[in-house]
Amino acid sequence: MHRLVFALLLVVTACGTGEQKKSPVVISLLGKAYYEPSRSAKVQARLDSNLRVAKANWEADPSEENYIWYGRRLGYLSRYQEAVDVLTEGIQKFPKSAKLYRHRGHRYISMRLFDRAIDDLEQAHQLAAGFPLEIEPDGIPNAINTPLSTLQFNIRYHLALAYYLKGDFAKAEQAYIECLKTCDNDDLMVACVDWMYMTYRRQGKTELAQSIVGNVHEGMKIIENDSYYKRCLMYQGKLSPDSVLHVADADPEQRDLSLATQGYGVGNWYLYNGDSAKAKAIFEEVVAGKHFGAFGFIAAEAELYRWRE
Repeated sequence: MHRLVFALLLVVTACGTGEQKKSPVVISLLGKAYYEPSRSAKVQARLDSNLRVAKANWEADPSEENYIWYGRRLGYLSRYQEAVDVLTEGIQKFPKSAKLYRHRGHRYISMRLFDRAIDDLEQAHQLAAGFPLEIEPDGIPNAINTPLSTLQFNIRYHLALAYYLKGDFAKAEQAYIECLKTCDNDDLMVACVDWMYMTYRRQGKTELAQSIVGNVHEGMKIIENDSYYKRCLMYQGKLSPDSVLHVADADPEQRDLSLATQGYGVGNWYLYNGDSAKAKAIFEEVVAGKHFGAFGFIAAEAELYRWRE
């Protein structure tokens, strides 16, 4: 997949006004510019405060950990290039840091630079090899305020995703198999199984897909990954595609985010079941939303991009 040129990433001055215009934080695979999203005053204040603290900590002590948090906080604001710049500087100071490569790889995925993401995440995988599972702290706490994922899971999960988004399903399959070995709770299991199922189906490995989704069952304790859980139940025939696609949520923000995640799985289900027109319509509905950083959104975008090619 060719790499898009990220134009207009520097702030430009409006002609004749002296005002500054916002620059896009990412250019999609389809050529659309996305800007830092508008948020409620409460959410914006929290994100800005967290960034100020992270920056102050980094300025006082530019340690590996403080480089990571400074980069992460920028990423949560969708300021992807700035996040990459900080993490790159951190890598220059700490070249053996699997964590820095892992987080920069994640942000390269956000920027649709899949080859760069793969390079970083392969490097992170090598650097983390042989070490015991290490819980990775959450930047956005979950409902029980307890981190559920590990560094090793996140490296392999994001690596597999980068291969998947690039359309290299064979390599994605191998990375997901490695990722599955690090799944030590229900949330990680359903996230990995969901993408493994889709990876197998895209390769025509239907029996393997049905076998792997058998690891998901009703009554699992899901804290974070409810959308992936519902997709897996859909694959098993326990939920209809329509019920998964149309999210009944009074909160428009949550509904749009759920569509970005659940919608891709439903569209993909129609695609490998022979209804490409329905799949394309759903992918277009997903990318009409605003959660351009969600993995389902990027995946739908990648499908539409391949159709154009």
